[in-house]
Amino acid sequence: MEAGGLPLELWRMILGYLHLPDLGRCSLVCRAWHDLILSLDRTRWRQLCLDCIECRHPNWPNQPDVEPESWREAFKQHYLASKTWTKNAAILETSVCFSLFRRRRTRRTLSVGPGHEFHSLGSALAMASLFDRILLFPGMHEEQGEVILKVPVEIVGHGKLGEVALLASIDQQCSTMHLCNLVFMPAWFSPFMFKTTSGHVQFDNCNFENGHIQVHGPGTCQMKFCSFKNTHVFLHNVPLCVLENCEFVGSENNSVTVEGHPSSEKNWAYAYLLGLIKSSPSVLPTEDSDSLMSLDLESRDQAWSPRTCGIVIEGSQSPTSPASSSPKAGSQEAEVGSDGERVARTPDSSDGGLSPSGEDEDEDQLTYRLSYQVQGPRPVLGGSFLGPPLPGASIQLPSCLVLNSLQQELQKDREAMALASSVQGCLIRKCLFRDGKGGVFVCSYGRAKMEGNVFRNLTYAVRCIHNSKIIMLRNHIHHCRASGIFLRLEGGGLIAGNNIYHNAEAGVDIRKKSNPLILCNQIHHGLRSGIVVLGNGKGIIRNNQIFSNKEAGIYILYHGNPVVSQNHIFRGHAAGIAVNENGRGLITENVIRENQWGGVDIRRGGVPVLRSNLICFGYSDGVVVGDEGKGLIEGNTIYANKGCGVWMMSSSLPHVTSNHVSYNGLYGVAVFSQKDGSGEFPGGHGAQESFSEDGDAILWETELEKDEDPLRRPVTVALVESNSVNHNGASGLYVQSSEALHVITNVIHANGDRGITVAQSSQLTRVANNSISCNRQSGVKVEAQCKVELRGNGIYDNRGHGIITKGDSTVVIENDIIGNRGSGLQLLPMSDTKVIKNRIHSFRAYGIAVQGRAKALVQENIIFQGKTNKTIFQQISNNRECIMQNNKFLVFKKKSDTWHLANPPARPHLENSLRGPSAAHGGQKVTAMATRITAHVEGGYHSKRSIFCTIL
Repeated sequence: MEAGGLPLELWRMILGYLHLPDLGRCSLVCRAWHDLILSLDRTRWRQLCLDCIECRHPNWPNQPDVEPESWREAFKQHYLASKTWTKNAAILETSVCFSLFRRRRTRRTLSVGPGHEFHSLGSALAMASLFDRILLFPGMHEEQGEVILKVPVEIVGHGKLGEVALLASIDQQCSTMHLCNLVFMPAWFSPFMFKTTSGHVQFDNCNFENGHIQVHGPGTCQMKFCSFKNTHVFLHNVPLCVLENCEFVGSENNSVTVEGHPSSEKNWAYAYLLGLIKSSPSVLPTEDSDSLMSLDLESRDQAWSPRTCGIVIEGSQSPTSPASSSPKAGSQEAEVGSDGERVARTPDSSDGGLSPSGEDEDEDQLTYRLSYQVQGPRPVLGGSFLGPPLPGASIQLPSCLVLNSLQQELQKDREAMALASSVQGCLIRKCLFRDGKGGVFVCSYGRAKMEGNVFRNLTYAVRCIHNSKIIMLRNHIHHCRASGIFLRLEGGGLIAGNNIYHNAEAGVDIRKKSNPLILCNQIHHGLRSGIVVLGNGKGIIRNNQIFSNKEAGIYILYHGNPVVSQNHIFRGHAAGIAVNENGRGLITENVIRENQWGGVDIRRGGVPVLRSNLICFGYSDGVVVGDEGKGLIEGNTIYANKGCGVWMMSSSLPHVTSNHVSYNGLYGVAVFSQKDGSGEFPGGHGAQESFSEDGDAILWETELEKDEDPLRRPVTVALVESNSVNHNGASGLYVQSSEALHVITNVIHANGDRGITVAQSSQLTRVANNSISCNRQSGVKVEAQCKVELRGNGIYDNRGHGIITKGDSTVVIENDIIGNRGSGLQLLPMSDTKVIKNRIHSFRAYGIAVQGRAKALVQENIIFQGKTNKTIFQQISNNRECIMQNNKFLVFKKKSDTWHLANPPARPHLENSLRGPSAAHGGQKVTAMATRITAHVEGGYHSKRSIFCTIL
């Protein structure tokens, strides 16, 4: 630009003195002038925006220190919005009625105040014509009677905001009007400062104090840059109202109430408001830094790949010998622990497996082989959680566990996208609600959309009840004295992309058949739970970050039944998810990590479906099924928790199936019961949480809906089925219970203690078709006075005995007990055991060892000979209570002999036993208080107690 040879900086200085119409004309001269006008964004356009009496800083009240991306664009948007009220001027001025009287088109300015044309607002209104401007000069303007507006006018305060106060009760009966730069206060005779039933009203840059504003449909309103102090805005059946850049302070009740379904009848302003909303910048997200994760764990079905091992047989000897032929104490192969249990000294290998032949064997002695298979765990999550956790290393989740951004989720869910883009009822955008009782109350089929607002220091932020619907996008809700968002009585809608934190109660409270979609929020640092679902509440809770809450991240109780999927729930001070008091829910594909108590806690009739979740790195147990807990626990990866993988307590009846339970600090699966009143389990009560602002939580029991699912069936026994339990610090499965238990088709591999320990079992514990291999001590140990049935198991390569029992009612039938470092089967004094149709072999010791006055029936077994200096069977010579019938003893005859497990093939026969996903099981109503249990850990962990979990 070379006009006059002036530099651009000087042109900008000159153009900075022009008014808005002149700037518009200059921008039309040429492209160079157009670009020059646009370059005045931080100077002249900023000045025009801030000097306008109809607006404030574009980011007021939430971010007044942050400049907009473009001052010109912000000024343009506000200028267009401020003219909405005049859009029907042409229609009114050309109407037949007004043409007859030839009303003047020129809009006058009527001055009101001491020394001016009119002394009161009422007298000015009596003389006003269509769209005249009434200018109130500084001072207090009080009207002694109700002001009725029948002609569209504009009422503007002269001077700075706060210098003009209007004490009046205004009833709008015209089609449109505009009020600007005024302080409204209620008149002495009515708390209503303004009301309208059919027209459109526009408020710009006004203050309202200690009164009410009421708009009834089909009336509409537009409020921008207004401040409300202890003022209630009541919107009834409105088709569309817009509250933008407003501040609500110190309300004694709700700041905004939206009541009733939007009116089907719409006034002239509805289309203009809708167009204005669509043309303004949206707060809908783009691809940004809040992307979290998408969780797809469907590939994690539990299956097991076989590993072929060889057991070497050498030398020939008599199949039986007296007790004096037992191996010497302190031999290199093994050392004898308590109760005669044999523990190998060799160090653990990387996968928990063992070299079946001893390290001290010579190759020329390894001649006779017995071939079989050991079932090992299949990698899950791409192998990310198969190996041991690295101490001190940061948690690196695989790419398949990264949360989606809100935009990605909306693109996948068209219904949610349509909901997020819709506008109906009331739109509240970029407002501040603070230091009062309530924020927004939506009731009786009302509709409201809230975008980019801040709610702080309130009793609650948003309440949605009675079939109402809310859309909440990108709001900040914090430091509420109760719940942040509260839905009840079939409330619903979309709650997405919000930051909800530091609230005294739940971040989101869902109850009484409410059914919202909760998507991509951050809910954290709450003084209680993150999300609570109770009283038949439902909802879809998806793709959220829920962390650092003092109580459960998600708490489901009193028949709450949400779908909880693809969330990150972490670093909570209690459980990640708690299901209590007959709560239900489908909990699937979540990452639940680093919580202080259990990752998932199920108690007191809770009956959820817990499927395909990653539960890891917890400071306590992975999953806790407490008193009367039920439900389906299927296909989860439970990894590297400091306590147990799964902890089941008294009277719980879960179905635990197809889970991968590995590298937990204590037991893989622990089953405890205190029904017998044993003093070994000291009990304590957790705190009872109250969830009703109307009364005690127990009142919810009278309001619960009886909606039994016909697919849910009653369960009479706890079932642990088709799980991979490996590399845990103590026993793979520990049972100390007075209740029946079924353990079927599991792989229990390379655990730090025994494979299975049954310490107490007054009712039958059935262990069938399991693969129990490579554990640091015995495969199975049964303590005294236990009732256990072992059937169809493969017990291989354990570093102690295959099975060691003291039980007074133990049945060992049709098992393969092969290649264990100790005896295949050791029967201790006072035990009563039936050993029928098993195939037994021990590489280093006896096939069967009977000690003391053990009572046994050994019948129809195949017992393979071990090393040359060991025998097949060991028995106390004067024990007449050990009966042997029809057993087959196999000894080698020549070095080329090879024995195979055939007809039937090696056990377990998992391909015939694995089941598909099972239906979740129904729950029963219970009233017992939650109890926390501690118990001694067996096998090298006797100095510790199990880490426990309780929920409130």
